[in-house]
Order: sequence, then structure tokens, then C-alpha cells
Amino acid sequence: MRVLGIDPGLTRCGMGVVEGSVGRPLALVDVGVLRTSSDLEVPQRLVTIERGVEAWIEEHRPDAVAVERVFARSDVSTVMGTAQAAGVAMVVAARIGLPIAMHTPSEVKAAVSGSGRATKQQVGAMVTRILRLDATPKPADAADALALAITHIWRGGAQARIEQAAARQRAALATARRAR
Repeated sequence: MRVLGIDPGLTRCGMGVVEGSVGRPLALVDVGVLRTSSDLEVPQRLVTIERGVEAWIEEHRPDAVAVERVFARSDVSTVMGTAQAAGVAMVVAARIGLPIAMHTPSEVKAAVSGSGRATKQQVGAMVTRILRLDATPKPADAADALALAITHIWRGGAQARIEQAAARQRAALATARRAR
């Protein structure tokens, strides 16, 4: 499975592609950061992110996209920009028909480090170890994007199977109720 992890942000949007499967070594495909200038108006910045995400998907052909779930921080303007960038990334992936998963920061930290309260440095160090890299990807947005992709490979497939099984069970129960 090849996953594009996206750590959304209006100024820096981390992008990371990881390939592999549960129980097998994972491999780095590519990592980087889409940057936009704060001198531009927000709509132009979002278009830049849209084009960047499209280019990454076109170049790397991921099987799925994992985006960090935005949570409320104290600075509303930061949350808004992050949420807008996440929305653009999800729209690009959805338009192409790619499965999209959202993972919380604590879920990602727990998946790669074993602790939902891990620091950015700890997450970066574990990403470096998991992918057998010579150095931690910089800036932290890049390492976070890789951590999202790793999390989805390790947890996303299982979660999707659980959701599919639950949906089948709900459908079977609905059918049984109608038959009564």
C-alpha cells in the first residue's frame, strides 16, 4: 500500500509518501513541504496547496490519503488556515476517488512512538527509525506527514475493515427488521 500523508497548514503543508504493509518494513517514497507566502491572499494560498496536492498525487499515485484531523487550538486563525488546507487536500483526493482517512495528532503520536503525548522530536526520531533514514526530515511538518502515512498503513486498513464489518452488520440487522 502506498499512502500520501498530509500535515495540513496554510504556510507549510507537510507531504510524505510511504509504501509498505503491516508486518513488513516500510519505505520512504518522497517527503517535502508545500509552502505558501503570507503575502498572498488566502484564496491564492489555497489554490497553491490544491495544485501542490494534485501534483503529489499525480506523481506518486497513492492508494490512499491520510490527513491530520484538525483540532481546536488557542489561536483561531491558525486553526482556520489548517482546516482550510485540510479541506482542500481532501477535496483533491475525493475528486480523484482516493480513499481519505483522518487521524488525530494523538493517534499518530501513539502509533509511531507508543505515546499519544510524544513530542515533535520524539515523533521525528521514530519516523527516522521506522523508515531507516539517515536524518530526521525537516521541518517537523514533513516528519509529521510521514508519521500520518505510517499510521494509516499500520492502523487504517484495520480500521476500514472494522467499519466495513460494522456496516454489514447494520445492513443485516435492518434486513432482519424489515423481514419481521
